[in-house]
Parts: sequence; C-alpha cells; structure tokens
Amino acid sequence: MNGTPTPVDAPAPNAWEELVTAALLGTERRTPPGCPPGPEAPAALLDAAAVETVRRRAGLRPGRAAARPEPAAKDPRPPLPTAAARRLAMLLTDRPGTGGGGRRGTAPDLMELLPQWLATTNAQGFAPPPELLPALLDAARGRTDLRQAALAFAGPRAVWLARLNPDWRFALRATPGGGVALPHLDDADRIRRLWQEGLFAERVALLGAIRAREPAAARELLATTWATERAEDRLMFLDSLRTGLAADDEPFLEQALTDRSRNVRATAAELLSSLPDSALAARMAVRAGACVAVDHTGNTPTLMVEAPHECDAGMEGDGVVAKAPAGRGERSWWFGQLVEAAPLATWPARLGRRTPQEIVALPVADDWQGELHAAWCRAAVRQRNAAWARALLGAPGAPEAGGPGAVSLAERSKLLATLGGAERADWVAGFISAHGLSEAFQLLGVCAVPWSEPLGRAVVDALNIARDAGSYPWSFSGVMGLAERCLDPSEARRLDGLMAVPDETEDASPGAGGYWAEAFQRLVSTLRLRAAMAEELGAA
Repeated sequence: MNGTPTPVDAPAPNAWEELVTAALLGTERRTPPGCPPGPEAPAALLDAAAVETVRRRAGLRPGRAAARPEPAAKDPRPPLPTAAARRLAMLLTDRPGTGGGGRRGTAPDLMELLPQWLATTNAQGFAPPPELLPALLDAARGRTDLRQAALAFAGPRAVWLARLNPDWRFALRATPGGGVALPHLDDADRIRRLWQEGLFAERVALLGAIRAREPAAARELLATTWATERAEDRLMFLDSLRTGLAADDEPFLEQALTDRSRNVRATAAELLSSLPDSALAARMAVRAGACVAVDHTGNTPTLMVEAPHECDAGMEGDGVVAKAPAGRGERSWWFGQLVEAAPLATWPARLGRRTPQEIVALPVADDWQGELHAAWCRAAVRQRNAAWARALLGAPGAPEAGGPGAVSLAERSKLLATLGGAERADWVAGFISAHGLSEAFQLLGVCAVPWSEPLGRAVVDALNIARDAGSYPWSFSGVMGLAERCLDPSEARRLDGLMAVPDETEDASPGAGGYWAEAFQRLVSTLRLRAAMAEELGAA
C-alpha cells in the first residue's frame, strides 16, 4: 500500500444502455459488454451493472440550488378557533359511505356539511390553519361546488401553494391573473396598461371591479377596444354590464345590436329588454301588443292571439332569432320572443287597465295560453317583476295545473326567485301543505337557508305523513338530504318522536319503517351537529 490509486478503465460509450439491453434480452441472446459468454454471464452482468452504478453515482455533480420561494402573503384575518379547527379536520377527512343498497345509516354525511361550514366561516372572517390547507385544496379540487368558498377561506396562501403543486392549478385559474393584484381603481395608467396588455382573466376581473364601483367608467373602458376584441371575448365583456345595468348603457347596447356575432346581438337585446324605458323595449311593446287583444264578443272577455306571420329584418335586428328549434312552430317561436322582451307595463294599458292577476286569469283562445303565459313568466324573471311573478304563480294550494302561468316546476322556481325570502318560503310551505313533497324538491332549492319555521314545519309534517303512510322512504331521500342541510337546527327537538321504528301497516313497503327511523335519526344527528358547528364558530 503505497497510496498510489489503481488505474480504472474509462467506461465504454453507452455502457449503461448496453447493460440494460443485455438484461432485458437475456445473456443467452446478448452478451454483456466486457463479459465472456457462458454460464457465468448473468453473474458478470450483475457485477458490471453494480460497478457502472457506482461509477454513475460517483460522477454526478450537484445541481445548482433552486431559489427559495418567497414567503406567502400574510393573512390578516384572526385564526380559526381551536374547536372549529378540529371540526374542519374532521370534515376534510370524512369520506361518504359506500354501504350496499344505498343505505346510509344514521351517521351525518360530514362532506355534505362542508359547504355550509365554509359559508359560515367566511361570514365570520376567520383564517384557516395552515396545516389544513392541502386537504382543503384537495377537497376543492374534487368538488367544483366547493371551490369559490374554499378559495375565499384559504386566502392568499391558496395561490401561493397552487404555484408549487400542479394538482391545485385550479386555484390559479379561479384567481384573476393567478393571484396578481389588480391595480388600484384610481391608477388610470396601470388600468389602461392592464386592459390593453393583460391576460383575458385579468381583463375580465378588472372590468368587473370597475363596473361594480363606477359603471360608466367600465363601459367607457370597454368601448376603447370593443371593435378589435374577439367575438367570444366581446360576449364575456358584454355580460359584465348586467352589474349596475342602467339607461346610460343603452347607446352602447344599441350599437352592439349590429354586432357581427349573433350571440353578442342576442345578449345586447336581452339587456336592452331588461331596461323597460329603452327604445328596443318600446319597439317590442308595439310588436307584442299588436299580437294580443281582448275579445268582448262572447259571454266572458277572452284574450285573442295573432302571432307574427313573418320575422322581418327589424325583428331580427332587435334580437329575435328567426330559426325555430326543432319541434317548435315558427309563429309561436317568434311570438314568445316578442312577449318575453316587451315591458310588462305594456299589458295593463293594452288590456283594459286590468291588474296582472286579472290579466293572467283571463281565458286565452285557440290553445295559446301555454305559450303566452310561459313568455310572461320569462319576462317576469328577466325584469324581476314581483307583481307579475305572484300573478303567474297563483295560490300555492291551487290544483297542479292551476299555477296560471308556471308551465313547469323550473318556471315556478325562477318566478319564486323574484320574491323576497320570507314570501318565497311561505309560498313553498303552502305548496307542500297542499301537494306534498313529491314535486317540491326543485322549489325548496330556491329557498333561503336555514328554512323559515313555517317552511321547516311543512317539510317535517309532509315527511311524517309519508312515513305514517308506509311510503317508500328512498323516494324522499333528496328532500331528506336537503332537510339535513337546510332545516333550522332548533327543529331537532321536534323530531325526537320520529326516530323510533313505526308500526308497519299491511300495505306499507317492506322494511320501510326501519329506513324511516334511520333517516330521522340521521336528520336529528345532523341538525345537532350543525348547531355544535355554529357554536364553535361563534355564530350560534
């Protein structure tokens, strides 16, 4: 040992690739480089691979250290209370049950409570525990309905984390400019630069922010580049004018009526028809009014409809789509669009100074009632006209076909959305009391949470009636799930008597009593859990 290193032969070019190829093909078919053929070849291959592995590792040079990421922005909100943080961890680790037959048992579905928990937390203004942000982002990644509330709760650290993990890229897309702060709305130079050079998402966010504060300034900014925007971008930008829509927007929207894009023209016409004093609304009032009149020749005043015989250039210029969908008659298609776009104030003046209730109650000749009332429904929703919505909804206890203008539950839901929260809940409660729950699911979806006491009582009473009748409980699983999320937690005490297994009648569905008992036990457990969650957040 004189300290002189033993010379080592330089590796042959592509030595590692040759060894891998020999290992894949087998030493009988491919002799490893530098190894004699024969029975010793496999062992020689392994020895050579070991030497080459050590050589490769020893020859690696350390890479340049990456720059450390900048710290996440500070979150000024107060930290989440300890009990609420523990609750969030439970909500994020829960997984929906996968029991056979669709049977859920009596345990609350915690993941279904997460949206409500996030809404309450955001209202209280708490910041999340940093260690739970990855699980929160994973939950929002899998459920798009959680994203807006989850990202609001996660705050600036969500964007910071999303830049480090491609699985959370949705947080960058959901945040204008990937979290880049918009310029101050008083900084005219930066606003102009961002509007002219920014990414589409940044420009949409900028326009929306200005529109919410200064509607005229947003419209003027849009006008500076309107002629050079792509059609799909013009449509998105035009949609932002719904916020703060006013008579001052009419000249710009009239200009958009001549746009080369049909979708842009249609949106401009819709917005103009939402302005009852606009020139387009007046033109539509004349056209629609010419189609409807009161006939006094019979014993009862009757509405007569004479639909347009053609869709002329003026109608098309005002946004009327000439080509009817498959299965629709052209005249009824044109007629519906005219009535939908005409101001509802047109009709009392046109039809004998009658009130909306009196107009809706008039018979309509020649089977035009469905088309006329459906168009009035759309007009009431577009113009947010509560008086017409009440008239078209009718009394909640009226026969199913007697909701005068609401041709479907979807139309009823839209009409209800024009009413105040208390009036909406009272109407749906009356509907449930008269018709039960079989068709109330869609109507319940537009009611404010938590449900008012009359509405909650109507739902519980209807569920109890269905239980006593021995109905299939799984037919009401959707309503029961809504009740778990929407009933006021204070209702839990009224439900204790419904958790026992009821006596089954002869005509009851087999096993229904057990299912009903489980469903009510789960409902009570969920309501009590929601009460505890609210208390933990200081929102009881």
